[in-house]
Amino acid sequence: MNKPLQAVLDLLDLEPIEVNLFRGQSPKEERQRVFGGQVLAQALVAADRTVEDRLAHSFHAYFLRPGDPAVPILYDVDRIRDGKSFTTRRVKAIQHGRAIFNMSVSFQVVEAGLEHQMPMPAAPSPDDLPTMKQQEAVLIESAPPEFKSWFGREHAFEERVVDPINWFAPQKRDPHQQVWIRTNGKLPDEPALHQALLAYLSDMSLLDTSSMPHGVSYFDSGMQIASLDHAMWFHRPFRTDDWLLYETDSPSTSNARGFNRGTLYARDGTLVASVVQEGLIRQAPANRVKA
Repeated sequence: MNKPLQAVLDLLDLEPIEVNLFRGQSPKEERQRVFGGQVLAQALVAADRTVEDRLAHSFHAYFLRPGDPAVPILYDVDRIRDGKSFTTRRVKAIQHGRAIFNMSVSFQVVEAGLEHQMPMPAAPSPDDLPTMKQQEAVLIESAPPEFKSWFGREHAFEERVVDPINWFAPQKRDPHQQVWIRTNGKLPDEPALHQALLAYLSDMSLLDTSSMPHGVSYFDSGMQIASLDHAMWFHRPFRTDDWLLYETDSPSTSNARGFNRGTLYARDGTLVASVVQEGLIRQAPANRVKA
């Protein structure tokens, strides 16, 4: 296991400070705000620490304020309901005395039932795609100086993108992308840990999809792009240390918001999770297109 992946696992090892109250840290990096996937994963871990003998099957979350990476995040878990089959938790993330995020999580005992799924879309095998290092070698040529140091580092996750985009000089294209992704190292057999890591990585490329038809990106100084809400459903068992195909699309962008959908498939074609997210995609006044 490489150091970046171990660092992510350390972030998910929350410190219990009181009954139903946990403290999470952020990485020591130069960030303006906390990465949304980190908060999703830590909140899910906090909720899971108050539940026994069942796994999360869905969560619904709202990002209320930007997280401050310089201070810890407190996760306050409210035990809404403990039923025979389902358990409900509400998690509030707090910094500087104010809520920055909230999440509702539903857990369910494992039980048999009816089965069907949409088939996995056609996609090249990850073995036939350029590695992350090979893709970065192309991107670094057009990256501004302040971003060049990011390339060449070890990463917690290995991504292999089908039809890659140069996010430093994006061209308009259909709002659809496919990315194979897995952790850079083997993980223990802990389903709740794999769920938290999938929540973490689900925020890594989803919002980008709604910017594709407009030829803009997160790196564009004329754009304000941030997650607003995030919902996820876990359908079947999976491992994040095996390749997963993350297929995303964006049916609509309007009113300074981009709507995005995602599905995650195991390499054998099993649909393991679905994601929906809406994000802020706001142009600075000088760059707004007039009707």
